Amino acid sequence: MSRKILFEKIQKKSSFLCVGLDTDIQKIPAHLQNTDDPVFEFNKCIIDATSDLVVAYKPNTAFYEALGPKGMESLKKTIEYIPDDILVIADAKRADIGNTSRMYAKSFFEYFKADAITVAPYMGSDSVKPFLEYKDKWTIILGLTSNEGSADFQQKRLDDRRFLFQEVMVKSAAYGSNDQIMFVVGATREEYFKQVREILPDHFLLVPGVGAQGGNLSAVCKWGLNKQCGLIVNSSRSIIYASKEKDFAGKARMKALEMQGEMKSILRSKKLII
Repeated sequence: MSRKILFEKIQKKSSFLCVGLDTDIQKIPAHLQNTDDPVFEFNKCIIDATSDLVVAYKPNTAFYEALGPKGMESLKKTIEYIPDDILVIADAKRADIGNTSRMYAKSFFEYFKADAITVAPYMGSDSVKPFLEYKDKWTIILGLTSNEGSADFQQKRLDDRRFLFQEVMVKSAAYGSNDQIMFVVGATREEYFKQVREILPDHFLLVPGVGAQGGNLSAVCKWGLNKQCGLIVNSSRSIIYASKEKDFAGKARMKALEMQGEMKSILRSKKLII
């Protein structure tokens, strides 16, 4: 899915919402626990309830890997169930020496058939470029994350007073085109979005942290939006765990609809939709 097509999907749905499928088997409603595959059944209900409101789903692979082979089967079934016109982001945060990255890319792009994968840039260009060999896929590079520990490295000042995350973005953006590369920028770092856009005016940004983590959508959009929207805003727990009862899918839809409505208003105010 190219940048142009992604923007068309955003315009069609008046939404740049991504729902994170961080499915914790301990939090799945009790009535699903006795099914053959509770994780998949839960995800299926969430997808059915929200697919008309979202442009992406983001399964966090750790929640599936923790369950062993059964969890990986649930992940594959989930990805296969997601409609073809919705971006599937494998939130795996991979990257290693070239040969290993090549196998990670093969796993997530060929076997699981994800459309995108999150990667860590710390090891440099040769750890990221194997993912970019897949021209029809997205590589989403960790740029500035929401967690408290991001201050340990990402926000360290260099000799020229820039932050380390700025240097990482400048260098890694040069690995490929803005039709191949996105960046993760956490919603709780809203004060840095202006600086990010000075470096990456045309790239899409994957923005986690709106909802349970406390990120503010309007604040993110103030500096984060560009002429093709340029944002995919993820919400996980506040949507998928809106209820632990049998009405969980309906409650999830209500939460997603609330966010989509806010996004529609923002897109309209910026004249990105009619």
